[in-house]
Amino acid sequence: MARLGLTRREANEFIVYWLPLMQENPYNLIAFQSDVYTQAAQLAIDPAPDTLLRIFMAWKASDSVVDLPAQALTAPSRTGFTVVEWGGCHVK
Repeated sequence: MARLGLTRREANEFIVYWLPLMQENPYNLIAFQSDVYTQAAQLAIDPAPDTLLRIFMAWKASDSVVDLPAQALTAPSRTGFTVVEWGGCHVK
């Protein structure tokens, strides 16, 4: 979560929300969406933030291990007025 730019408190809130939905699954396939999500879900904020973090996780339960390449996760430096949006969806 730190690689995505979340503070410890924000990461904890993310985990507290998602973990109960995922913990009973043998495995979970997780992919953080970036441009596809931000282009599809336009956001307008007034006044405009100095830093905008938009984190959207798509996940799916799995009964077996799936070998996926690691994602390159990055975040802008947080300065000034920062807006954090996080969410996700369970892909069935």
